[in-house]
Parts: sequence; structure tokens; C-alpha cells
Amino acid sequence: MDFSTILKFLKDLSKNNDRAWFEKNKGKYLEAKDQFDQFVTKLLHDLTDFDQSLAALDPKKITFRIYRDVRFSKNKLPYKINMSAGISPRGKMVDEPGVYLHIQPGNKSFVAAGLWMPQPEPLAKIRQEIDYNGDALKKIMNDKKFKKMYGAFETEYALKNTPKGYEKDHPLADWLRLKSFVVSHNFTDEEVKSKNFMKSVIDTYKTAKPLNDFLKDAIA
Repeated sequence: MDFSTILKFLKDLSKNNDRAWFEKNKGKYLEAKDQFDQFVTKLLHDLTDFDQSLAALDPKKITFRIYRDVRFSKNKLPYKINMSAGISPRGKMVDEPGVYLHIQPGNKSFVAAGLWMPQPEPLAKIRQEIDYNGDALKKIMNDKKFKKMYGAFETEYALKNTPKGYEKDHPLADWLRLKSFVVSHNFTDEEVKSKNFMKSVIDTYKTAKPLNDFLKDAIA
């Protein structure tokens, strides 16, 4: 898999994000897409070695389209300037924890893990699990390898106050206020192009699995 091809195409696309240019360079897009699809296929195969819940997934159905839906967006650019895939048992992380792989030039590639913006019912269940079983989550988040790779939860989406039903001075109030339970690990372009990139992505999945399992059990 040649990520140089992918990054080069996406970089050029970011400078020429219009349909005329894209159609003229459709062959380059298809080449880059094929390289990404090959990577995702191999990645999924290797991940099932230790996570059989992914065994039924079709690698072609866990990648996201490059075409943007601009109907309700102020941003009318027709194409995404990244290639991405969502990996979870039912595919594309729809209402379940998983890992999201995002490839974008300019050192903007990353892997994100966890559950993004769950619906009210699973959100309430996760908060209840944090309240009842917070020590288990603390153990996961404070694990040396996890902390080095992912750090803390992203706090972009969070309540200002502790949610109703929980004490304001709850020891895990910062987590209870979250509306999204996501951690991420960034990659430079050089790391993406490295021969070890596949191994690195697998490692991010393995390291995130205890968090994803905690969230999955909470909403079950």
C-alpha cells in the first residue's frame, strides 16, 4: 500500500476542490482509493486475529465516501479532503464504540476511538456505568500505554454542569458532563508513509479496546 499516492492526491484535491478538476483526475483518485481500500482490507484481516466481533465485516462497506453531502451545509465544496474508515462490529461505528481511521495530508491523520455523541438512552447508560463502575474506567484511562497514546477524553462536547441526578461534587463529574466519549492519536505524514504504519494502527486499536469494551458493556 502506497500512502504517498494517497497523500499526494488528497493534497492536490485540497487545492482544486471542484468537479471539473476531479473528473479530469478521476484516474488518480481511483488509484489512491484502491491503495486505501487495500490497506483497510489488510487491516481488517489482521484485526480479526484478536477481535472476532469484526469477522463478518465487509472492508468495502466500512470506508466513507469522498463525496460530501452539501445539501444542508454552508460549505459547498463537493469533496472531502481525507480518506477514512469506521471499524466496529456492525460497521462504521453507527451507535456503537469503535475506531475511526482518518488520513489527511499536512500531518492531520489520526485514529479516534470510543463513542461519538451517543443518543440520550445510551448516553444515560454510560453515565450510570461511570457512576457505578468508575474505578474500572479510571484503570483504563490511567494505563501507562493508553495515557501515552491517547491522553484524555476530548472535551469539545460537554455540559457546563453535572447532569441531573448526579452530585455537583461527584469525583468523576468531568466525565459525567461529557456528551461524547472519544480519544484520539495523531500521525504525521512521515508516520503514515512509514512501513510500520499498519502495525501502528493495529496497536491503536488494541490499546483502545478496553475503553471500547467498557462503553459497549455500558450500553448493552
